[in-house]
Amino acid sequence: MLEILLASLLSPVVLAFVLGALAVAVKSDLEIPEPLYQTLSIYLLLAIGLKGGVALSKTPLAEVAGPVMGTFALGVLTPLTAYAVLRKLGRMDRTNAAALAAHYGSVSAVTFIAAQSVAAFAGTPSEGFLPALVAVLEVPAIIVGLMIAYARGDRAGSWQEALREVVTGRSIVLLVGGMAIGWVAGAEGTAPISPFFVAGFQGALMLFLLDMGMTAARRLRDLRAVGPFLVAFGIVMPIVHGALGVWVGHGVGLSTGGAAVLGAMVSSASYIAAPAAIRVGLPEANPAYYLTASLGITFPFNLTLGIPLYLTLSGWLA
Repeated sequence: MLEILLASLLSPVVLAFVLGALAVAVKSDLEIPEPLYQTLSIYLLLAIGLKGGVALSKTPLAEVAGPVMGTFALGVLTPLTAYAVLRKLGRMDRTNAAALAAHYGSVSAVTFIAAQSVAAFAGTPSEGFLPALVAVLEVPAIIVGLMIAYARGDRAGSWQEALREVVTGRSIVLLVGGMAIGWVAGAEGTAPISPFFVAGFQGALMLFLLDMGMTAARRLRDLRAVGPFLVAFGIVMPIVHGALGVWVGHGVGLSTGGAAVLGAMVSSASYIAAPAAIRVGLPEANPAYYLTASLGITFPFNLTLGIPLYLTLSGWLA
C-alpha cells in the first residue's frame, strides 16, 4: 500500500494537481486561460476516445461484453445507493439528493485518465478498451438521478431537455466520436496522428490537472456551506463504490490494473456532464452541494488517496 501510495503521489499528474492547489494557497497570480482550458479538455477527451477505439478494433467482442454489462449495471446501481444514503442518513431533500446521486453515479473522465496513468506508473497497466466504459458509465446514472427526482412530477425543469444535454454534451460526443474514429481507422490509420494524440497526452494532462488543482482548492472554501455530513459522504461513498467497482472488475475478467481503474471510475463524481444536465433538469438543486462535494472533496481524495487504495484492493483480490 505504501509503495503504491508513493507511486501515486510522486506521479507527475498528481504533483501537477498539488502544484495548482499550492498556487491558490500562496495566492499566486497563476491562471490557466479559459480558452486553453477548453482546448485541453477537448484534446484529452478526444485522445482517450481515439485510444479506446483503436484498442476496440483489436479486441474480440466477447472480451468486451462482460466489462460493458458490468459497468452499465454499476451505472444504474450506484446512484440508487448514493440517493438512499443521502435521504436516510443525511436527511437531504429529494431534489438535492437526486442531483448528488446523479453526480456520484456518473464518472469523472479526468479521474479515469489519472487512474490509468497511476496504474501504468505503478507497473499494473489497464486494458486499452477501458475508455469505452467511461461512455457506458456516464449516461445511466444521470438518467436514474433525474428519474428519481421526476417520479413525483412536480419539477420545474425538463428531464427530456436534460437528457438531450447529456447525450449531445461534449463529453459523450468526443468520447464516442473519438472511439468511432479510432475503431474505423485502426492502429495503422491513426499512426500519423499518434505523435500528437499519444506522445503529447501526458503533457496536456499535467496542464489540465494544474488548473484542476487550482479549481479544487478554491472549492474547499465552500466546505462550511455543505456541512460535515456531506464532507464525510464525499469520502466514504467513493470508497464504497470504488471497492464495488474493483470487485465487479475482477468478476468480469479485467486485469489487476483494469479492475483498479474501473474502481476509480465508479468511485468518482462527475463535474462536467452531470452539472450541465442537472442545471437544465433540476434547476432548483443547490450547486454548492453537488459542485463542492464532487470537485472540492471527492476529486482531490481520489487523486491522492483513493486511486492507491483501489490499486491495493485490486492487487489483494487478484
